[in-house]
This record gives sequence, C-alpha cells and structure tokens, in this order.
Amino acid sequence: MATLSVTITESVTLNGAARGSTNSLSITGVDDIFHRIVTVPAGATDLTIAAFTDSMESRDGALDRDLIKYIRVTNLDSSNPVILNMQQREDENASAVGNQNLGLLLSAGKSFIMGEADSCIDVVGAANDVDDLANLGDLESIMVDPLAAEVKVEVFIALVV
Repeated sequence: MATLSVTITESVTLNGAARGSTNSLSITGVDDIFHRIVTVPAGATDLTIAAFTDSMESRDGALDRDLIKYIRVTNLDSSNPVILNMQQREDENASAVGNQNLGLLLSAGKSFIMGEADSCIDVVGAANDVDDLANLGDLESIMVDPLAAEVKVEVFIALVV
C-alpha cells in the first residue's frame, strides 16, 4: 500500500505583498491507480474517459466507485476549453428522468479535483435541496466534449482496495 500526496499551492504578489497558500492532503492505503492521457477528437460528443460501477466484475473497464478516494481531470490543451460531463447513476433518484449530467467548463490548462465517486453528486434540479449526504447520488461516468478542436485530457484516479 502507498500514500498519495497531493499539494496545491497558490502564489501571487499584489502591490508588493506576497499572497497565497499551500494545502496538502495525504491519502493512505492506495493500492491502485487509473492514469491515462486521452486524445479527444474535435466534434466528439460525450467521450467517456472514466466509468464507475458497484464492483469491478459488473462492467468491463469500469472502476469500483466505493474504492475511489481521489479523482483529477486536467485539460492539457494550451488554448481550448472542454466540457466535463459528470453523469449521475440513473437509478439513484426515482424522480430523475433520463440521464442526469452536471456539465462543467474546464478551461485550457485547468484541473478539476474531487474525492469519492459514491454519494457525491445531485443533478436533479434547483427545486431539490442538497442539504445532507442522503440526497447525493453515485457518479456513473465522466465524459468530455471538446468545444472547438482536438484536445488532450489527463485522468488520475486513486483507489483504496
């Protein structure tokens, strides 16, 4: 087992004064990682870059969402943004109609970081309050849509088996 160390540092000087902070996180017991760089062709629609399931045996190539402790997606392109679509598991919420996606703009060079893939997302609508863990559903997949040109995105996921 290994320990994943994540450090985020912001550093800026405004009017001669240094500002910023450093935050660190250690995730112990990491036994598996999923790491890939994906080329997303121009015109692609909902290209799945990571899929999640309740157990590794139930879906080829999918990651067991209960074991995931860290997810990072980075847009490696120097000028083109992408849309990240975080798809909620369909059977999570009986009031949901069809696929439920949360779309996020990921600008060139930027990263999106999150923790677990279970009980982490609710995209049912503004009428439903998300005020406790009971209202959050499981992540089914992460998809990418390029907005203009071919882009590369990096996916890094740490699992505790």
